[in-house]
Amino acid sequence: MKIYNTMSRKKEEFIPLEKGKVGLYTCGPTVYSVAHLGNLRAYIFDDILKRALLYNGFKVKHVMNITDVGHLTSDGDSGDDKIEKGATKENLTVWEIAHKYTEIFKEDIEKLNIVPPSIWCKATDHIKEQIALVQKLIDKGYTYETKDGIYFDTSKLSDYGKLARLDKEGLEAGKRVDLGEKKHPTDFALWKFSPKDKKRQMEWDAFGHKGFPGWHIECSAMSMKYLGETFDIHCGGVDHIPIHHTNEIAQAEAATGKTFVNYWMHNEFLVVPSGKMAKSEGNIADIVSLEKKGFSPLDYRYFCLLTHYRKQLMFSMEALEAAKNALSKLRNKIKQVMEEDKEGESGDKYEKEFSDAINDDLNIPKALGILWDMLNDEKVGSDDKITLVMEFDKVLGLDLDKVDEIDSETIEGVTVLWTGKIPQDVLNLAVLREKVRKEKKWKESDELREKIKEEGYSVKDTKEGPYLKKI
Repeated sequence: MKIYNTMSRKKEEFIPLEKGKVGLYTCGPTVYSVAHLGNLRAYIFDDILKRALLYNGFKVKHVMNITDVGHLTSDGDSGDDKIEKGATKENLTVWEIAHKYTEIFKEDIEKLNIVPPSIWCKATDHIKEQIALVQKLIDKGYTYETKDGIYFDTSKLSDYGKLARLDKEGLEAGKRVDLGEKKHPTDFALWKFSPKDKKRQMEWDAFGHKGFPGWHIECSAMSMKYLGETFDIHCGGVDHIPIHHTNEIAQAEAATGKTFVNYWMHNEFLVVPSGKMAKSEGNIADIVSLEKKGFSPLDYRYFCLLTHYRKQLMFSMEALEAAKNALSKLRNKIKQVMEEDKEGESGDKYEKEFSDAINDDLNIPKALGILWDMLNDEKVGSDDKITLVMEFDKVLGLDLDKVDEIDSETIEGVTVLWTGKIPQDVLNLAVLREKVRKEKKWKESDELREKIKEEGYSVKDTKEGPYLKKI
């Protein structure tokens, strides 16, 4: 499996730290409002990556953060905390607004058929770990204190900015941010002191002051707690490269003296004609707004899969409508194949082509094309086609096994799938047939198939189990 590593700017063979296991950290939401479609493109990318790793037989420990404190409105360590600002706007407590939008985010990713992480970690649940990491950096001499907080001194780290290829010397003071008491334009807050004239709802006693963590320290502290001081893959949007991820690397590697992450992966923006989709631009759309216009969240997922994750994706309602129609055609094609009972050749070559595509830096647009080619290949048998659809959808996540409201039940250790209403005696025949088929009693298996057919139903063999449908 090859993936594009932002650190090296090239595709590399993926070799995990521990054979067969992957430690994956993905930057989660700042829960002060709903996630817009641009945000959700990133989580669909994360999901495809995770599904591809699982498809390749890896066990994935996936950690995603919930930022419920410390993300300021400015990357220059100034402005209001986004959570506090959002709470004031909606007349809620910070705890209420964080809970509200965390639950909405979880509902959105469920609608998009995104597999949830192994571990959800909230910033406010890990204050102790963040304080400990800041203290470690203080003890190692990487910090200095100002009136408003404790800052990381980027001049102390010779390779600061290596992920973004920053020209540290070439940055003019104040060009990117207002310096204030900062010594260098790239220095960043590890811990902010609460303003003396303003009571915050979220603040903790540390370093002789009431205060709260900086945004960057959260991800380093939580990822290392659950995945170790060095782990396999860290994901996020391309906007995280120059500041957030650059600063995560700086503070983590300064604290441990070890490589923080082996592979950095970043998805490109969802864009609209006026530029990138962002709350600050006032051009956002979200899942609920799409549903109100008659789109399914899976229409949007399919739309995202049509463009490689490292390319910008131009959003328009017309393009989404085209994706909706294409997904509908795909489902109808699968229904058509399910209704056939056609013998034919194996589809093994398509399975290899699909695997090669996803293992070439997640070339999902190509993988979708291979799915269509397989379904349209008249030489491949219908049973093989359905089996391959279900295999491919383990990565695509389009719920293609539910195109005709497929139900399932495990009876006597055999999982049976069916469409519509199936009599119990037919289900029992399918279970018995599956058992004799596994014992390679082909004559009995064929006889039971005929009995099922006499009852007015077809049976197809899939990797999940026998699939029954009324003839």
